[in-house]
Amino acid sequence: MFFFVGGITQEVRQVLKQEAGKCINCRSPADLVDANKVLKLFFVPVWRWPAKDQLMHCNNCGLFYPPSLSPLSSESRPSENLLCQFCARKVDSDFRFCPFCGSAL
Repeated sequence: MFFFVGGITQEVRQVLKQEAGKCINCRSPADLVDANKVLKLFFVPVWRWPAKDQLMHCNNCGLFYPPSLSPLSSESRPSENLLCQFCARKVDSDFRFCPFCGSAL
């Protein structure tokens, strides 16, 4: 009987821009990064290779996600209102969910 313990994870290779957006999970500042994919066998890194695209990385919860999903940071936000990407209505920037359609902002 043989069992295999391993998998592929991601790790930050280089930070391109600090606090480029907000995390979609915990709303903390997230960085724009170049990432590596890492193959681990029995929790030991065996092989690393660069990820294809740049990603956003939250330092608080550790989530990696595409920059297209990131809400605008407060510095680049032109006004106090956000535009819901599903129903296209203006929503106050304090909301995490659209009050009109219920989708996550």
